[in-house]
Amino acid sequence: MKDSNKTFLCISNYFKGSAFLISLKKAGNTVFLITTEKLRESPWPFEYIDEVFYMPGQDLDWDLEKLLFGVAGIMKTTKIDALVALDDYDVEKATFLRENLRIPGMGQTTGRYFRDKLAMRIRARDAGVLVPAFSAILNDEEINHFADNVPPPWVLKPRSEASAHGIIKVFDKDSLWQNIHELGDNRVRYLVEQFRPGDVYHADSLNLEGETLFCTVSRYLATPMEISQGGGVFRSANVPYDSDDDKDIKEANQKVMKAFGMKSSAAHTEFIKGKEDGKIYFLETSSRVGGAHLAEMVEAATDINLWTEWAKIENALAKGKAYKLPKVKKGYAGIVLTLSKFKEPDLSSFDDPEVFFKVPLDYHAGLIVRSDNHGKVRELLDDYAERLTRDFSTVAQQEKIKKFH
Repeated sequence: MKDSNKTFLCISNYFKGSAFLISLKKAGNTVFLITTEKLRESPWPFEYIDEVFYMPGQDLDWDLEKLLFGVAGIMKTTKIDALVALDDYDVEKATFLRENLRIPGMGQTTGRYFRDKLAMRIRARDAGVLVPAFSAILNDEEINHFADNVPPPWVLKPRSEASAHGIIKVFDKDSLWQNIHELGDNRVRYLVEQFRPGDVYHADSLNLEGETLFCTVSRYLATPMEISQGGGVFRSANVPYDSDDDKDIKEANQKVMKAFGMKSSAAHTEFIKGKEDGKIYFLETSSRVGGAHLAEMVEAATDINLWTEWAKIENALAKGKAYKLPKVKKGYAGIVLTLSKFKEPDLSSFDDPEVFFKVPLDYHAGLIVRSDNHGKVRELLDDYAERLTRDFSTVAQQEKIKKFH
């Protein structure tokens, strides 16, 4: 029967997606979770999960053969109707399992467009989407051609890492080659791209059967790359509705989703508006809910919980039912977040009525504010960033990548 309860297998190497798991279970489904042994004590919503399976190690430590055999073992007695990756780093694991076990959903070829930054850029360029000038660093002649024809600075980017992890900024050809040589055989896992100054935006969307049902556009007031390389306070806020930026980013996002073969999922996609020419350039995308508590920021502005609605989309697909997006509020919200020198920072002095959410992470100080007035949100973010910098902020040195996705 199309409307019978289904079995969902969810994968997450990180503690996230509780609202997704709860929503699936409330819809009457069987919900399994595969996560790392390291998260056994995390406050998962166990009452909404039928069974949790633990893998030794975390992320790259996972043995994919053991994962495959383990899931195949589950399938001896239980049919798995859908498999969902809750984190960016779990997309490859999910596509690997779907391909081997013939479970419906995104396969490995399409999955690369949402994980491999080189695949993303080639696909976007071929589809007529603007991207910063780039080159693979596989062929020496192509690298030299890039360096001789594209003005610096440039960034060396890991092809399959998340956020700004592992990015190296270089300013001349000698430095570029020095870093490439230091990468050794791992150069195959990088690309080089022109660094374009400008404002960075993110489009957070929900997609069903190739159609974008919901999309909200926000601007980073301090980008993940700036924070990872220089420390400070991370900030983002959604942009005024129907503004040029709002319309231009939504249009670019539609082109990317279509070109990349997005069918049904949440997506988090980043763009840069060139400072020199004002054009919108694609940076990267992912088939997941955005991290850094951006989901809570989106909910504060729009009343749309991305995790919950994504689960409802997956539920509707599995059961052959129609999905209807709830009414979308057109409010404004922003997030301010920093590493804290205190394990449990006291944020009680941030008591404005616009405060919607306080980030509950150890050694982090962060808040989300919301208002019907865009200017009020920006005013509070500026004020809170100054106060957090003065009283709470600390800097952690970025770890060097030892293993690559």
